[in-house]
Amino acid sequence: MKQNASLVQFLLVEDEDSHAELVRLAFERNSVANSLVRVSSGHDALAYLNREGKYADQPMPDVVLLDLNLPGISGHEVLERIRQNPGLAKLPVVVLTTSSNDNDRSRAYDLGANSYLTKPLEFESFQQMVRDLQLYWGVWNRPPIAAESTASSAVVSNA
Repeated sequence: MKQNASLVQFLLVEDEDSHAELVRLAFERNSVANSLVRVSSGHDALAYLNREGKYADQPMPDVVLLDLNLPGISGHEVLERIRQNPGLAKLPVVVLTTSSNDNDRSRAYDLGANSYLTKPLEFESFQQMVRDLQLYWGVWNRPPIAAESTASSAVVSNA
């Protein structure tokens, strides 16, 4: 069923351990073999994406799952910096947040979010949403041409 034979790496930017664990469990329960790496702050997300410090040897993710409510640098600011960086501008960013605020959603799309998902309160609904998200971005979606070469070389274990 997988359209692209290479492993797709998702970078989860989530400060809440319980939310990150729910995403991890949903990935684990899905039979699609994609990779999930987590950072817990906007600062770490930017360092990871720019391959700075302890992230210098990490491959570029194929999709970023970005929470908006982060300590220090907000998710909106992370998104803005991603879109301002020519090397990252086409990187798919899916906002995955508890905020159903119309202003947050509008701002995220204005800043270039590819998708905006509000985390459901029920575990089963959350799990289904993450399963569908992983299938869409990890199986069915075709990335920009420049990103495809990155995806084919990305092999990362779960962190």
